[in-house]
Amino acid sequence: MGRNRSRKTSETTKKQSTLIKARGIDELVQRLLKVETELNANIPTTLWISDLHGEGDRFKSILRGRFGVLYQTCREALPNTFTTDKIQYLVRIIRQQQYIVDKDIRMDTQDVILCLVQILKYKLTNARYNVDEILMPEFRETISRLLAGLVVPNPIFEEEIISSRLITHLCHGIRNVLLDRIQVLGDVFDRGPQPDKIIRFLSSSPYRRIVDYVFGNHDILWMGAASGNRSLIAEAMRITCRYDHFEFMERLDFDISVLESFATSTYPADRVTGNFKAKTEKGRSMEKALAMIQFKLEEQTIRDFTDYNMGSRLWLDKLVKMLENNQTEGLNDTYFPTLDPTDPNRLTTEEQEVIDDLVSQFVTNRKLKRLLGYLFSTGKTFSIYNDILNIHALVPSTKDGDFDEFLGRSGKNLLNFIQATIERVGNNYMEGKPQDHRDQALFFYLWCGPKSPFFGKHAMKTFERYFLIDKSTHVERSLYWQQNLEQPQFKAKLLSEFGVQRVVYGHTPIDYLKGKHMAGDDGVAINVDGGFAAAYYNRGHSLVQTPHQLYGIILPTPDEIKEAERKLESAPLDIELIDEFLHPMKVKDSQEGKMLQKERNQLMKKITRLEAETTN
Repeated sequence: MGRNRSRKTSETTKKQSTLIKARGIDELVQRLLKVETELNANIPTTLWISDLHGEGDRFKSILRGRFGVLYQTCREALPNTFTTDKIQYLVRIIRQQQYIVDKDIRMDTQDVILCLVQILKYKLTNARYNVDEILMPEFRETISRLLAGLVVPNPIFEEEIISSRLITHLCHGIRNVLLDRIQVLGDVFDRGPQPDKIIRFLSSSPYRRIVDYVFGNHDILWMGAASGNRSLIAEAMRITCRYDHFEFMERLDFDISVLESFATSTYPADRVTGNFKAKTEKGRSMEKALAMIQFKLEEQTIRDFTDYNMGSRLWLDKLVKMLENNQTEGLNDTYFPTLDPTDPNRLTTEEQEVIDDLVSQFVTNRKLKRLLGYLFSTGKTFSIYNDILNIHALVPSTKDGDFDEFLGRSGKNLLNFIQATIERVGNNYMEGKPQDHRDQALFFYLWCGPKSPFFGKHAMKTFERYFLIDKSTHVERSLYWQQNLEQPQFKAKLLSEFGVQRVVYGHTPIDYLKGKHMAGDDGVAINVDGGFAAAYYNRGHSLVQTPHQLYGIILPTPDEIKEAERKLESAPLDIELIDEFLHPMKVKDSQEGKMLQKERNQLMKKITRLEAETTN
């Protein structure tokens, strides 16, 4: 009896073990099939945009039109026999999400439905999408049958009210899947009045999962200010006052009464004669007051951190000598009541009160923390995706085409060091912990230092532009990034350093009207600048990669957008084709695909091993 019971127990245990292993195999097979599906999916359609600079309404308007991606998607999805007019007609339908009668385009509702199904089916070759997530429930089953080529009830095509509703639902689904990924190359802050609107938009539920963000120098400015860096606080506020963005400050619940009282009494608007841009009198007074506080605090940092090699930016001693020697013919402003000739870097008691008040608000303001929390938690110094390096401005380099060294680091190592510092500062900021003084100072250098990967010029000439008449002193000379990108050896070194095939960067405006292009002939280095700031309303750019093409889009001006919205049409877009692929690019062709292939091989080995154990 005991032996039989023992034998039965052993057999039961063996069966349970076999069952457990079988379940394990099933789970591994399920994951393997998902990996295989992902590998054979088309690469995501990616949009690059840069330098939004607070222009929230313009950004939202262009994003609503999907930056021209809709037209290109329709062209890729539909037969080559479709004319441009017919594609534009379908684009209008998708934008307005309703059937449109056009006497010149003879397409009935059935024709339109079948075209929309074809477009949606093309986009759904990206395995990341689940039909249940992108379609509203009312027509989900019907659209799923159409996508699968199955029979659907005749009223779908014959009853106008039903076909019209189906068209609306198909358009909604297409708009949901037009963009798989948005790569923002930084600079949501400054110049424009709505950086908060842009960040709320990017961090909202429809976009949060598809946005990848790399920092720009204006983001660094505000992040450093929030860390408590005093000169950056003065600078961020100075730029805000320069553009009279007081409503932005009000939305953040900032109290600028201490600053305003000091500025208007110390720098009356009629005594502000420098090149100050603010249009309001209080704005001009505050702009100058903050400029002087900023210069004093910056010089303290430059003197404390001699390894930054920014001694050429020490202007206040020179200014004192000009004033004392009455050598003021080169100045456009000689009124400096807070400048101490014996100690030019010293803040007056009132200036100290102003900056103390602003520091307290910057490091504790909850609304600002919500905005910057998004950047600190999601942003990166650089990102790599689909074999493309994404950066805001540049990788510091020398005249000879080598990677330039800063703080003993260069190339990818330098960018990783900066990323680690930003993460450390961000964690301290979000948790209300003290900051390291050297970390705070680094943000100042990243904002305006010549070897900063976010800046890329030999100096930021704020002092000269405000106070010196000679415009030749205002020039901020770009360093060697652009000229090095024209050298094959440097490009090869750059691609090898980061293990990529292309680099996409922003920061530098491109004058499209003068025939400048986003990319060189080989398409390896691509310059994207959104041109969103009012100061740069030439024509900005965005970049789009689909499975079939890589192309730049020259964005419409604000006036063109308004006119298009008035007519319920798409704004005009010019296309710069950078690369065209012979076959649709698949995920397996990318760096991500190589990692998935490794995972697939490992899964197959585990399945084979478990299968062998099960049969033994």
